[in-house]
Amino acid sequence: MKITICGSMSFAKQMLDAKTKLEEMGHSVQIPDDTDFHISQPGFIDDLEADLAHCIEKDLMRNHMKRVAEADAILVLNYPKNGIDGYIGTSSFMEMGIAYYLKKNIFLFNPPPPMEKVRWAIEVRLTQPTVINGDLSLIN
Repeated sequence: MKITICGSMSFAKQMLDAKTKLEEMGHSVQIPDDTDFHISQPGFIDDLEADLAHCIEKDLMRNHMKRVAEADAILVLNYPKNGIDGYIGTSSFMEMGIAYYLKKNIFLFNPPPPMEKVRWAIEVRLTQPTVINGDLSLIN
């Protein structure tokens, strides 16, 4: 299966790890263009102006959305972040929306947060993702 990994660039190392494991399982896997950059410079994501300029210069959003469109499925790495278990950022949610519209399989690494905790969790559930609870072998 052709899989595109999505998630906060705070999880860049986990993206690379998941890519390796999924490829060992026989999948073809795409990750964001700048994953290695974020692994080498983990604090860069917190410099909002520099991150914005970097993303525009490299056309990262469009490039990754194209990968979503070309994939059979997406895997959203939604680890805890900002005090939210199952965190999904706005870019990942947009990618989920594209995948949903294009009828791609959507896998969440962890369950989304409760709808009572964050309002956007209802929209995440509307995309009808498959929650794999950290078990990559469930992607098939």
